[in-house]
Amino acid sequence: MNTLDFSPLFRTAIGFDRLARLADTARAAADAPSYPPYNIERTADDAYTLTMAVAGFGQDDIEITAQDNVLLIAGRAPQPQEEGRFLHRGIAGRAFERRFVLADHIRVEGANLENGLLHVALRREVPEALKPRRIAIAGGRPQQPALEGRAEAANSQDGQAQAA
Repeated sequence: MNTLDFSPLFRTAIGFDRLARLADTARAAADAPSYPPYNIERTADDAYTLTMAVAGFGQDDIEITAQDNVLLIAGRAPQPQEEGRFLHRGIAGRAFERRFVLADHIRVEGANLENGLLHVALRREVPEALKPRRIAIAGGRPQQPALEGRAEAANSQDGQAQAA
Protein backbone atom coordinates (compact mmCIF):
# COMPACT_ATOMS: atom_id res chain seq x y z
CA MET A 1 0.00 0.00 0.00
CA ASN A 2 1.36 3.45 -0.90
CA THR A 3 1.59 6.04 1.82
CA LEU A 4 1.16 9.65 0.78
CA ASP A 5 3.33 12.30 2.39
CA PHE A 6 1.29 15.46 2.99
CA SER A 7 3.99 17.27 4.98
CA PRO A 8 4.93 19.68 2.13
CA LEU A 9 1.31 20.87 2.03
CA PHE A 10 1.25 21.57 5.76
CA ARG A 11 4.38 23.75 5.77
CA THR A 12 2.39 26.79 4.66
CA ALA A 13 -1.10 25.75 5.80
CA ILE A 14 -2.37 26.23 9.32
CA GLY A 15 -5.22 24.30 10.87
CA PHE A 16 -5.55 21.55 8.29
CA ASP A 17 -4.45 18.76 10.63
CA ARG A 18 -8.07 17.58 10.82
CA LEU A 19 -8.04 17.13 7.04
CA ALA A 20 -5.04 14.82 7.36
CA ARG A 21 -6.83 12.80 10.07
CA LEU A 22 -9.91 12.48 7.83
CA ALA A 23 -7.72 11.27 4.94
CA ASP A 24 -6.16 8.66 7.22
CA THR A 25 -9.61 7.61 8.45
CA ALA A 26 -10.90 7.30 4.88
CA ARG A 27 -7.92 5.17 3.90
CA ALA A 28 -8.50 2.90 6.92
CA ALA A 29 -12.23 2.72 6.14
CA ALA A 30 -11.49 1.48 2.62
CA ASP A 31 -9.81 -1.56 4.17
CA ALA A 32 -12.63 -2.13 6.68
CA PRO A 33 -15.20 -4.91 6.25
CA SER A 34 -18.42 -3.91 4.49
CA TYR A 35 -20.93 -5.71 6.75
CA PRO A 36 -23.69 -4.67 7.12
CA PRO A 37 -24.34 -2.85 3.86
CA TYR A 38 -25.63 0.72 4.05
CA ASN A 39 -26.78 3.71 1.99
CA ILE A 40 -26.33 7.40 2.73
CA GLU A 41 -29.03 9.54 1.13
CA ARG A 42 -29.32 13.31 0.96
CA THR A 43 -33.01 14.01 1.57
CA ALA A 44 -32.85 17.84 1.68
CA ASP A 45 -30.22 20.61 1.62
CA ASP A 46 -29.34 20.00 5.28
CA ALA A 47 -30.84 16.53 5.89
CA TYR A 48 -29.48 13.04 5.39
CA THR A 49 -30.68 9.49 6.00
CA LEU A 50 -28.36 6.59 6.75
CA THR A 51 -30.06 3.28 5.89
CA MET A 52 -28.43 0.07 7.06
CA ALA A 53 -29.53 -3.48 6.20
CA VAL A 54 -29.75 -5.30 9.54
CA ALA A 55 -31.97 -8.28 8.76
CA GLY A 56 -32.37 -10.57 11.74
CA PHE A 57 -31.57 -7.87 14.32
CA GLY A 58 -34.22 -6.43 16.62
CA GLN A 59 -34.38 -3.05 18.37
CA ASP A 60 -32.82 -4.52 21.50
CA ASP A 61 -29.89 -5.93 19.50
CA ILE A 62 -28.74 -2.56 18.06
CA GLU A 63 -27.06 0.32 19.90
CA ILE A 64 -26.54 3.78 18.35
CA THR A 65 -24.11 6.26 19.92
CA ALA A 66 -23.08 9.73 18.70
CA GLN A 67 -20.04 11.33 20.33
CA ASP A 68 -17.36 13.77 19.15
CA ASN A 69 -18.38 13.80 15.47
CA VAL A 70 -18.49 9.99 15.33
CA LEU A 71 -21.65 7.95 14.88
CA LEU A 72 -21.23 4.38 16.15
CA ILE A 73 -23.78 1.70 15.28
CA ALA A 74 -23.18 -1.65 16.95
CA GLY A 75 -25.24 -4.82 16.71
CA ARG A 76 -25.09 -7.76 19.08
CA ALA A 77 -25.56 -11.10 17.42
CA PRO A 78 -29.13 -12.33 17.84
CA GLN A 79 -29.63 -15.51 19.82
CA PRO A 80 -28.90 -18.52 17.58
CA GLN A 81 -31.82 -20.65 16.60
CA GLU A 82 -31.76 -24.42 16.39
CA GLU A 83 -28.67 -25.19 14.31
CA GLY A 84 -29.87 -28.59 13.08
CA ARG A 85 -32.87 -27.16 11.21
CA PHE A 86 -30.90 -25.15 8.62
CA LEU A 87 -29.64 -26.75 5.43
CA HIS A 88 -28.18 -23.40 4.32
CA ARG A 89 -27.72 -20.30 6.44
CA GLY A 90 -27.20 -17.26 4.18
CA ILE A 91 -28.60 -14.51 6.37
CA ALA A 92 -25.72 -13.15 8.38
CA GLY A 93 -26.34 -12.96 12.08
CA ARG A 94 -22.90 -11.94 13.30
CA ALA A 95 -22.17 -8.97 15.52
CA PHE A 96 -21.05 -5.75 13.83
CA GLU A 97 -19.74 -2.30 14.59
CA ARG A 98 -19.77 0.53 12.04
CA ARG A 99 -18.31 4.00 12.61
CA PHE A 100 -19.23 7.04 10.57
CA VAL A 101 -17.37 10.34 10.83
CA LEU A 102 -19.86 13.20 10.98
CA ALA A 103 -19.10 16.67 9.68
CA ASP A 104 -19.29 19.58 12.11
CA HIS A 105 -22.79 20.55 13.21
CA ILE A 106 -24.41 17.26 12.10
CA ARG A 107 -26.97 16.11 14.67
CA VAL A 108 -28.68 12.72 14.90
CA GLU A 109 -32.43 13.36 14.94
CA GLY A 110 -33.63 9.81 15.45
CA ALA A 111 -33.67 6.23 14.24
CA ASN A 112 -36.22 3.57 13.40
CA LEU A 113 -36.09 -0.09 12.44
CA GLU A 114 -38.54 -1.24 9.77
CA ASN A 115 -38.57 -4.37 7.59
CA GLY A 116 -34.94 -5.22 8.44
CA LEU A 117 -33.69 -1.72 7.57
CA LEU A 118 -32.35 0.69 10.17
CA HIS A 119 -32.99 4.33 9.19
CA VAL A 120 -30.98 7.04 11.00
CA ALA A 121 -32.06 10.64 10.36
CA LEU A 122 -29.29 13.26 10.40
CA ARG A 123 -29.51 17.04 10.08
CA ARG A 124 -26.92 19.80 9.68
CA GLU A 125 -27.61 22.68 12.07
CA VAL A 126 -25.09 25.49 11.74
CA PRO A 127 -25.23 27.90 14.72
CA GLU A 128 -26.27 31.47 13.92
CA ALA A 129 -22.85 32.76 15.03
CA LEU A 130 -21.15 30.70 12.29
CA LYS A 131 -23.55 31.49 9.45
CA PRO A 132 -22.42 34.11 6.94
CA ARG A 133 -23.84 37.55 7.60
CA ARG A 134 -24.15 40.58 5.37
CA ILE A 135 -22.24 43.67 6.45
CA ALA A 136 -23.87 47.00 5.64
CA ILE A 137 -21.69 49.59 3.93
CA ALA A 138 -21.94 53.09 5.40
CA GLY A 139 -20.62 56.33 3.93
CA GLY A 140 -17.55 58.08 5.38
CA ARG A 141 -14.63 56.61 7.24
CA PRO A 142 -15.20 53.94 9.88
CA GLN A 143 -14.55 55.00 13.46
CA GLN A 144 -11.35 53.43 14.73
CA PRO A 145 -11.15 52.63 18.43
CA ALA A 146 -8.57 54.75 20.22
CA LEU A 147 -5.65 53.13 21.95
CA GLU A 148 -6.21 52.90 25.71
CA GLY A 149 -3.32 55.15 26.78
CA ARG A 150 -4.16 57.80 24.20
CA ALA A 151 -7.88 57.65 24.98
CA GLU A 152 -7.26 58.26 28.70
CA ALA A 153 -4.94 61.19 27.94
CA ALA A 154 -7.47 62.68 25.51
CA ASN A 155 -10.29 62.30 28.05
CA SER A 156 -8.25 63.97 30.82
CA GLN A 157 -7.33 66.89 28.51
CA ASP A 158 -10.99 67.27 27.51
CA GLY A 159 -12.01 67.27 31.18
CA GLN A 160 -9.40 69.96 32.02
CA ALA A 161 -10.48 72.13 29.07
CA GLN A 162 -14.16 71.91 30.09
CA ALA A 163 -13.34 72.78 33.73
CA ALA A 164 -11.45 75.96 32.72
